[in-house]
Amino acid sequence: MEGVEGDNRRGEGSSSNRYTLKPSRICNEDILFCIDIDPQSLVEMKGATGPNGRSLTRLDSIKQAIILFVNAKLIINPQHRFAFATLSNSLSWLRKEFSSEIESTIAAMRGLSASSSTGQPDLTNLFRLAAHEAKKSRMQGRIFRVILFYCRSTVRPQHQWPVNQKLFTLDVMYLHDKPGPDNCPQEIYDTLVEALEHVSEYEGYILESGQGLARVLFRHVLILLSHPQQRCIQEYIDIPKSIAKKTPQVEPMATEDSAPAAGQ
Repeated sequence: MEGVEGDNRRGEGSSSNRYTLKPSRICNEDILFCIDIDPQSLVEMKGATGPNGRSLTRLDSIKQAIILFVNAKLIINPQHRFAFATLSNSLSWLRKEFSSEIESTIAAMRGLSASSSTGQPDLTNLFRLAAHEAKKSRMQGRIFRVILFYCRSTVRPQHQWPVNQKLFTLDVMYLHDKPGPDNCPQEIYDTLVEALEHVSEYEGYILESGQGLARVLFRHVLILLSHPQQRCIQEYIDIPKSIAKKTPQVEPMATEDSAPAAGQ
């Protein structure tokens, strides 16, 4: 982008009031999706069924959301690349090679299944892997992002990571049950916020839903399409707007052609 100059209308002609938009380069992204495959990922979603009439699980909906995301992201810029990992008690590659092909994403989602094991997940290896891959991305003039889908309502993740190492951006999509005797979604959410702020190079977003609605997941994932280098801070996000918040349309002013004739 070239620098853009303009002037302050309160002081036209004064060089002290002129402003300059500094040149900046928006980098292509390498995005690693990390999907939590704990048994809680098999909780059924509300109001969502597959082609055979079977209720969709969180994992089913995550697969659909990722395909939707990748397809939209490649339409925006076909140079973005994607890879996939899973989180159980530990981290595992699902598809290690970063690819810009939607077929690669679809194939990875077909091979994604839930784990039968439970335990406290450790995000340290995820951050270590992301930092390693981020260094390779930087050498190619790219930036690195991790999008974590977390599905547990009973177990907080843990991590150990230096505060001064911020080599990538972390986004989190948290799907959870409502609070209860065995569930602590607020504590888990707070832990995820802390992890995000601890590691993110650019503004990272954390979005959550305890409603169990697939459409809420899809709406949140589309917010994550935003490029980390072009983001506002999360508290300023006001999209998508609800119908109640939309600005009412102004009635058009009457003109000679539209004004009613006298006597009508």
